[in-house]
Amino acid sequence: MCESLRKIKIKTSDSLPFRRHAGLVLLLLFSLPAPGVEPSSARAFDLLNKMSRAVRTANYAGVFIYRIGPQTDSIRIIQRGGADAEQERLISLNGTPREVIRNKETVTCIYPENQVVMVEKTGPRRYIVQLPEPVERFAAGYTFTVAGEERVAGRDTWVVGVLARDIYRYGYRFSIDKESFLPLRTELRSHFGSTIEEVMFTQIEVLPEIADSDLQPGFSGQGFRWMHAAPAGEGRPAADGRWQVTWMPEGFHISHHERRSLAGSGDTLDHLAYTDGMSSVSIFVERVGDEAPQLGPLKIGGVNAFGRLVRGHQITAVGEVPPATVQRIANSVVSQ
Repeated sequence: MCESLRKIKIKTSDSLPFRRHAGLVLLLLFSLPAPGVEPSSARAFDLLNKMSRAVRTANYAGVFIYRIGPQTDSIRIIQRGGADAEQERLISLNGTPREVIRNKETVTCIYPENQVVMVEKTGPRRYIVQLPEPVERFAAGYTFTVAGEERVAGRDTWVVGVLARDIYRYGYRFSIDKESFLPLRTELRSHFGSTIEEVMFTQIEVLPEIADSDLQPGFSGQGFRWMHAAPAGEGRPAADGRWQVTWMPEGFHISHHERRSLAGSGDTLDHLAYTDGMSSVSIFVERVGDEAPQLGPLKIGGVNAFGRLVRGHQITAVGEVPPATVQRIANSVVSQ
Protein backbone atom coordinates (compact mmCIF):
# COMPACT_ATOMS: atom_id res chain seq x y z
CA MET A 1 0.00 0.00 0.00
CA CYS A 2 1.44 3.34 -0.99
CA GLU A 3 0.66 5.08 2.29
CA SER A 4 3.49 3.35 4.13
CA LEU A 5 6.20 5.97 4.59
CA ARG A 6 8.87 3.30 4.61
CA LYS A 7 10.47 2.07 1.37
CA ILE A 8 9.29 -1.54 1.57
CA LYS A 9 7.90 -3.45 -1.38
CA ILE A 10 6.75 -7.04 -1.22
CA LYS A 11 6.15 -8.77 -4.52
CA THR A 12 3.22 -11.12 -4.14
CA SER A 13 -0.10 -11.69 -5.86
CA ASP A 14 -2.31 -9.04 -7.43
CA SER A 15 -2.57 -6.21 -4.87
CA LEU A 16 -1.77 -8.54 -1.96
CA PRO A 17 -2.56 -6.37 1.05
CA PHE A 18 0.64 -6.85 3.03
CA ARG A 19 -0.51 -4.10 5.37
CA ARG A 20 -1.28 -3.52 9.06
CA HIS A 21 -4.55 -4.94 10.40
CA ALA A 22 -6.05 -5.74 6.90
CA GLY A 23 -9.79 -5.69 6.99
CA LEU A 24 -10.14 -4.14 10.47
CA VAL A 25 -12.42 -1.02 10.78
CA LEU A 26 -12.07 1.53 13.58
CA LEU A 27 -15.68 1.86 14.84
CA LEU A 28 -15.48 1.31 18.64
CA LEU A 29 -18.29 3.00 20.60
CA PHE A 30 -18.98 3.51 24.30
CA SER A 31 -20.37 0.37 25.91
CA LEU A 32 -21.02 -1.07 29.34
CA PRO A 33 -18.93 -4.02 30.60
CA ALA A 34 -20.49 -7.44 30.27
CA PRO A 35 -21.87 -8.96 33.48
CA GLY A 36 -19.34 -10.94 35.48
CA VAL A 37 -16.13 -9.47 34.04
CA GLU A 38 -13.26 -8.55 36.32
CA PRO A 39 -13.27 -4.91 37.52
CA SER A 40 -9.91 -4.26 35.84
CA SER A 41 -11.22 -5.69 32.58
CA ALA A 42 -14.36 -3.57 32.80
CA ARG A 43 -12.26 -0.43 33.23
CA ALA A 44 -9.99 -1.50 30.34
CA PHE A 45 -13.03 -2.04 28.09
CA ASP A 46 -14.31 1.43 28.92
CA LEU A 47 -10.95 3.08 28.19
CA LEU A 48 -10.46 1.22 24.90
CA ASN A 49 -13.95 2.12 23.71
CA LYS A 50 -13.35 5.78 24.52
CA MET A 51 -9.94 5.63 22.85
CA SER A 52 -11.39 4.28 19.64
CA ARG A 53 -14.11 6.91 19.53
CA ALA A 54 -11.45 9.61 20.03
CA VAL A 55 -9.27 8.26 17.21
CA ARG A 56 -12.26 8.33 14.88
CA THR A 57 -13.68 11.73 15.80
CA ALA A 58 -10.91 13.98 17.20
CA ASN A 59 -9.15 16.83 15.40
CA TYR A 60 -5.46 16.76 16.24
CA ALA A 61 -1.95 17.44 14.99
CA GLY A 62 1.28 15.97 16.25
CA VAL A 63 4.49 14.08 15.65
CA PHE A 64 5.00 10.39 16.36
CA ILE A 65 7.83 7.93 15.98
CA TYR A 66 7.28 4.53 14.41
CA ARG A 67 9.73 1.79 15.39
CA ILE A 68 10.19 -1.62 13.81
CA GLY A 69 13.35 -3.32 15.02
CA PRO A 70 16.35 -1.03 14.44
CA GLN A 71 14.46 1.34 12.12
CA THR A 72 12.77 4.47 13.47
CA ASP A 73 10.67 6.83 11.36
CA SER A 74 9.48 10.24 12.53
CA ILE A 75 6.13 11.30 11.06
CA ARG A 76 3.95 14.37 11.40
CA ILE A 77 0.22 13.69 11.38
CA ILE A 78 -2.74 16.03 10.94
CA GLN A 79 -6.22 14.55 11.30
CA ARG A 80 -9.71 15.94 10.91
CA GLY A 81 -12.15 13.62 12.60
CA GLY A 82 -15.72 12.76 11.72
CA ALA A 83 -17.79 9.63 11.34
CA ASP A 84 -18.14 10.07 7.57
CA ALA A 85 -15.42 12.58 6.76
CA GLU A 86 -12.13 11.49 8.32
CA GLN A 87 -9.17 13.13 6.60
CA GLU A 88 -5.52 12.65 7.31
CA ARG A 89 -2.16 14.01 6.21
CA LEU A 90 1.14 12.28 6.99
CA ILE A 91 4.54 13.90 6.40
CA SER A 92 7.82 12.01 6.71
CA LEU A 93 10.30 13.98 8.82
CA ASN A 94 13.39 11.82 8.25
CA GLY A 95 14.82 9.96 5.30
CA THR A 96 13.36 10.42 1.85
CA PRO A 97 10.65 13.16 1.73
CA ARG A 98 7.18 11.62 1.40
CA GLU A 99 3.61 12.70 2.06
CA VAL A 100 0.33 10.82 2.29
CA ILE A 101 -3.09 12.44 1.97
CA ARG A 102 -6.06 10.26 2.92
CA ASN A 103 -9.79 10.84 2.70
CA LYS A 104 -12.83 8.60 2.64
CA GLU A 105 -12.32 7.58 -0.98
CA THR A 106 -8.61 7.70 -1.84
CA VAL A 107 -5.05 7.63 -0.53
CA THR A 108 -2.60 9.89 -2.38
CA CYS A 109 1.11 9.26 -1.88
CA ILE A 110 3.59 11.92 -3.01
CA TYR A 111 7.29 11.22 -3.64
CA PRO A 112 8.87 14.60 -4.53
CA GLU A 113 12.42 13.32 -5.13
CA ASN A 114 11.14 10.97 -7.84
CA GLN A 115 8.39 13.39 -8.90
CA VAL A 116 5.81 10.63 -8.63
CA VAL A 117 2.27 10.69 -7.20
CA MET A 118 0.40 7.43 -6.57
CA VAL A 119 -3.36 7.36 -6.04
CA GLU A 120 -5.29 4.31 -4.89
CA LYS A 121 -8.47 3.37 -3.12
CA THR A 122 -8.44 4.04 0.59
CA GLY A 123 -7.98 1.13 2.97
CA PRO A 124 -7.19 0.46 6.63
CA ARG A 125 -5.05 3.12 8.30
CA ARG A 126 -1.43 2.13 8.65
CA TYR A 127 -0.19 3.64 11.88
CA ILE A 128 -3.08 4.41 14.24
CA VAL A 129 -4.72 1.37 15.79
CA GLN A 130 -8.06 0.20 14.44
CA LEU A 131 -10.43 -2.06 16.36
CA PRO A 132 -13.98 -3.32 15.77
CA GLU A 133 -16.89 -2.55 18.07
CA PRO A 134 -17.33 -3.18 20.90
CA VAL A 135 -14.13 -4.37 22.55
CA GLU A 136 -16.09 -6.81 24.73
CA ARG A 137 -16.93 -8.87 21.64
CA PHE A 138 -13.40 -10.23 21.33
CA ALA A 139 -12.61 -10.60 25.05
CA ALA A 140 -12.48 -14.41 24.78
CA GLY A 141 -9.09 -14.41 23.06
CA TYR A 142 -7.40 -11.85 25.31
CA THR A 143 -6.96 -10.69 28.89
CA PHE A 144 -7.57 -6.97 29.43
CA THR A 145 -6.09 -5.04 32.36
CA VAL A 146 -5.41 -1.47 33.42
CA ALA A 147 -1.66 -1.78 34.01
CA GLY A 148 -0.92 1.63 35.56
CA GLU A 149 -0.12 5.14 34.39
CA GLU A 150 2.71 6.89 32.53
CA ARG A 151 3.53 10.19 30.87
CA VAL A 152 3.82 10.33 27.09
CA ALA A 153 4.44 13.51 25.07
CA GLY A 154 4.13 15.49 28.30
CA ARG A 155 0.62 14.17 29.00
CA ASP A 156 -0.74 11.79 31.63
CA THR A 157 -2.02 8.46 30.36
CA TRP A 158 -3.64 5.27 31.57
CA VAL A 159 -1.85 2.11 30.43
CA VAL A 160 -4.07 -0.72 29.18
CA GLY A 161 -2.59 -4.15 28.57
CA VAL A 162 -4.11 -6.65 26.14
CA LEU A 163 -2.51 -10.07 26.60
CA ALA A 164 -3.18 -12.92 24.17
CA ARG A 165 -4.45 -16.08 25.83
CA ASP A 166 -2.45 -18.36 23.50
CA ILE A 167 0.68 -18.33 21.34
CA TYR A 168 -1.20 -17.86 18.06
CA ARG A 169 -1.77 -14.10 18.31
CA TYR A 170 0.01 -11.00 19.55
CA GLY A 171 -0.79 -8.76 22.48
CA TYR A 172 -0.93 -4.96 22.78
CA ARG A 173 -0.14 -2.17 25.21
CA PHE A 174 -1.91 1.19 24.89
CA SER A 175 -1.11 4.43 26.70
CA ILE A 176 -4.38 6.40 26.57
CA ASP A 177 -4.42 10.16 27.16
CA LYS A 178 -6.47 11.03 30.25
CA GLU A 179 -7.93 14.15 28.62
CA SER A 180 -8.46 13.32 24.95
CA PHE A 181 -8.48 9.49 25.18
CA LEU A 182 -6.18 9.34 22.14
CA PRO A 183 -3.59 6.50 22.11
CA LEU A 184 -0.29 8.31 22.66
CA ARG A 185 1.71 5.10 22.65
CA THR A 186 0.83 1.75 21.08
CA GLU A 187 2.98 -1.35 21.27
CA LEU A 188 2.48 -4.64 19.47
CA ARG A 189 3.90 -7.31 21.77
CA SER A 190 4.94 -10.93 21.42
CA HIS A 191 3.60 -13.66 23.66
CA PHE A 192 6.76 -13.22 25.76
CA GLY A 193 6.21 -9.48 26.25
CA SER A 194 8.85 -8.12 23.85
CA THR A 195 7.92 -5.13 21.67
CA ILE A 196 7.61 -5.88 17.95
CA GLU A 197 6.29 -2.51 16.74
CA GLU A 198 5.79 0.80 18.51
CA VAL A 199 4.00 4.04 17.65
CA MET A 200 4.66 6.83 20.17
CA PHE A 201 3.71 10.50 20.00
CA THR A 202 6.38 13.00 20.97
CA GLN A 203 4.11 16.00 20.35
CA ILE A 204 0.33 16.26 20.10
CA GLU A 205 -2.26 19.03 20.15
CA VAL A 206 -6.00 18.45 20.17
CA LEU A 207 -7.68 21.20 18.17
CA PRO A 208 -11.23 22.54 17.86
CA GLU A 209 -10.97 22.39 14.06
CA ILE A 210 -8.53 21.67 11.24
CA ALA A 211 -8.24 24.12 8.37
CA ASP A 212 -8.59 22.82 4.81
CA SER A 213 -5.15 24.21 4.02
CA ASP A 214 -3.55 22.01 6.70
CA LEU A 215 -4.72 18.93 4.81
CA GLN A 216 -3.27 20.01 1.47
CA PRO A 217 0.07 18.53 0.35
CA GLY A 218 3.24 20.56 0.64
CA PHE A 219 4.07 19.79 -3.01
CA SER A 220 2.00 20.96 -5.94
CA GLY A 221 2.54 17.83 -7.99
CA GLN A 222 2.91 19.97 -11.11
CA GLY A 223 5.09 18.15 -13.61
CA PHE A 224 4.98 14.95 -11.55
CA ARG A 225 4.07 11.58 -13.00
CA TRP A 226 0.65 10.56 -11.66
CA MET A 227 -0.01 6.85 -11.23
CA HIS A 228 -3.51 5.58 -10.49
CA ALA A 229 -3.82 2.06 -9.18
CA ALA A 230 -5.51 -0.14 -11.73
CA PRO A 231 -8.89 -1.30 -10.48
CA ALA A 232 -8.94 -4.91 -9.45
CA GLY A 233 -11.25 -7.21 -11.30
CA GLU A 234 -14.84 -7.32 -10.17
CA GLY A 235 -15.22 -9.26 -6.95
CA ARG A 236 -18.11 -11.52 -6.09
CA PRO A 237 -18.93 -13.79 -3.16
CA ALA A 238 -17.37 -17.21 -3.53
CA ALA A 239 -19.85 -19.74 -2.26
CA ASP A 240 -18.59 -22.93 -3.89
CA GLY A 241 -16.10 -23.71 -1.10
CA ARG A 242 -13.45 -24.88 -3.55
CA TRP A 243 -10.69 -23.90 -1.14
CA GLN A 244 -11.00 -24.80 2.51
CA VAL A 245 -8.99 -23.59 5.51
CA THR A 246 -8.98 -26.56 7.86
CA TRP A 247 -7.24 -24.93 10.85
CA MET A 248 -7.62 -21.58 12.54
CA PRO A 249 -6.76 -20.47 16.09
CA GLU A 250 -9.71 -20.73 18.45
CA GLY A 251 -11.94 -17.68 18.30
CA PHE A 252 -11.22 -16.78 14.65
CA HIS A 253 -14.18 -16.79 12.27
CA ILE A 254 -14.50 -16.10 8.57
CA SER A 255 -15.51 -12.52 7.82
CA HIS A 256 -15.10 -12.38 4.05
CA HIS A 257 -14.78 -14.76 1.09
CA GLU A 258 -14.52 -13.24 -2.35
CA ARG A 259 -13.45 -14.41 -5.79
CA ARG A 260 -11.98 -11.71 -8.02
CA SER A 261 -11.02 -11.84 -11.69
CA LEU A 262 -7.46 -10.71 -12.34
CA ALA A 263 -6.90 -7.89 -14.81
CA GLY A 264 -5.34 -9.01 -18.09
CA SER A 265 -5.97 -12.72 -17.63
CA GLY A 266 -8.78 -15.17 -17.24
CA ASP A 267 -7.52 -16.30 -13.85
CA THR A 268 -9.15 -15.61 -10.51
CA LEU A 269 -7.95 -14.73 -7.02
CA ASP A 270 -9.72 -16.16 -4.00
CA HIS A 271 -9.55 -14.06 -0.83
CA LEU A 272 -10.63 -15.52 2.51
CA ALA A 273 -10.44 -13.26 5.57
CA TYR A 274 -10.64 -14.39 9.19
CA THR A 275 -10.67 -12.37 12.40
CA ASP A 276 -10.96 -12.82 16.15
CA GLY A 277 -12.05 -9.19 16.43
CA MET A 278 -8.63 -7.77 17.17
CA SER A 279 -6.26 -9.71 14.92
CA SER A 280 -6.93 -10.73 11.33
CA VAL A 281 -5.52 -13.12 8.76
CA SER A 282 -6.09 -13.18 5.00
CA ILE A 283 -5.58 -16.17 2.72
CA PHE A 284 -5.05 -15.60 -1.01
CA VAL A 285 -5.24 -18.34 -3.63
CA GLU A 286 -4.29 -17.84 -7.29
CA ARG A 287 -2.98 -19.93 -10.15
CA VAL A 288 0.78 -19.73 -10.63
CA GLY A 289 1.64 -17.83 -13.81
CA ASP A 290 4.93 -16.84 -15.43
CA GLU A 291 6.30 -15.23 -12.29
CA ALA A 292 8.05 -17.37 -9.70
CA PRO A 293 5.78 -18.15 -6.74
CA GLN A 294 6.52 -16.65 -3.35
CA LEU A 295 7.29 -19.62 -1.10
CA GLY A 296 8.12 -19.77 2.59
CA PRO A 297 8.03 -16.96 5.16
CA LEU A 298 8.05 -13.17 4.77
CA LYS A 299 8.10 -10.67 7.63
CA ILE A 300 7.79 -6.90 8.15
CA GLY A 301 7.56 -6.00 11.81
CA GLY A 302 4.48 -7.71 13.20
CA VAL A 303 3.06 -8.57 9.75
CA ASN A 304 3.94 -12.10 8.69
CA ALA A 305 3.20 -14.10 5.57
CA PHE A 306 3.78 -17.65 4.42
CA GLY A 307 3.46 -19.04 0.88
CA ARG A 308 3.19 -22.56 -0.52
CA LEU A 309 2.07 -24.36 -3.67
CA VAL A 310 -1.03 -26.55 -3.91
CA ARG A 311 -1.97 -28.11 -7.28
CA GLY A 312 -0.38 -25.31 -9.28
CA HIS A 313 -1.83 -22.57 -7.07
CA GLN A 314 -0.02 -20.06 -4.88
CA ILE A 315 -1.41 -20.13 -1.31
CA THR A 316 -0.45 -17.09 0.79
CA ALA A 317 -1.51 -16.48 4.38
CA VAL A 318 -0.76 -13.00 5.73
CA GLY A 319 -1.64 -11.20 8.94
CA GLU A 320 -0.43 -9.46 12.06
CA VAL A 321 -0.01 -12.71 13.95
CA PRO A 322 3.12 -14.77 14.78
CA PRO A 323 5.03 -16.49 11.94
CA ALA A 324 4.08 -19.98 13.14
CA THR A 325 0.39 -19.03 12.96
CA VAL A 326 0.38 -18.00 9.29
CA GLN A 327 2.51 -21.02 8.39
CA ARG A 328 0.13 -23.44 10.07
CA ILE A 329 -2.88 -21.71 8.46
CA ALA A 330 -1.30 -21.81 4.98
CA ASN A 331 -0.40 -25.47 5.40
CA SER A 332 -4.02 -26.23 6.36
CA VAL A 333 -5.50 -24.96 3.07
CA VAL A 334 -6.84 -27.78 0.87
CA SER A 335 -8.61 -27.99 -2.45
CA GLN A 336 -12.00 -29.68 -2.52
